[in-house]
Amino acid sequence: MTSKQIAVFLDRDGTLNIERGYLRNVDDLELYPGAANAIKQLNDAGILAILTTNQSGPARGFYDEAHVQALLARLETLLMDEAGATMDALYYCPHLPHGTVEPYNTPCTCRKPEIGMIEWACEKFPQIDLKQSYVVGDKASDVALGHNAGANSILLKTGYGQRVLEGKYQSLDHTPTHVCDNITDAVATILANVKQPA
Repeated sequence: MTSKQIAVFLDRDGTLNIERGYLRNVDDLELYPGAANAIKQLNDAGILAILTTNQSGPARGFYDEAHVQALLARLETLLMDEAGATMDALYYCPHLPHGTVEPYNTPCTCRKPEIGMIEWACEKFPQIDLKQSYVVGDKASDVALGHNAGANSILLKTGYGQRVLEGKYQSLDHTPTHVCDNITDAVATILANVKQPA
């Protein structure tokens, strides 16, 4: 019998790196203080750290998909350089139905709160136990993703999170399992609550 695995599905902008809108310059991607250490704590606890991020820049014509991949490469480099931390998988959705650039301007099953990216992760890691796993992010769409996938959710106050809580950005249709100040607080909360299988 294969043991179940806990995963943390992490947003990027406003969660791991400072929210600065659409990052047209790769060097503008900067981690929040403590973010790399938080991911390293997940690594050390045997919990999967998986990126699930909406990146509609290609669909909006702001930059190409290779630029999105360059930003993800910088994220991985910063995590490793700052704390020896690694992501177990990185997924992104470049689509936006009302975008201006083909083939990205189309409906899809991967743009949060749709669960496509989590389904990809479960194909790669079939032992993931979604009921014990967490979606962490700064938007209502992250909370909805957790709800739709049957996972727990944590809404951060960083990025757009405080505005979401105040009803000034997006509509929070589902109650998050936890609300945390930042990614460091979120990982501490997860580690205090998970029961990692032996």
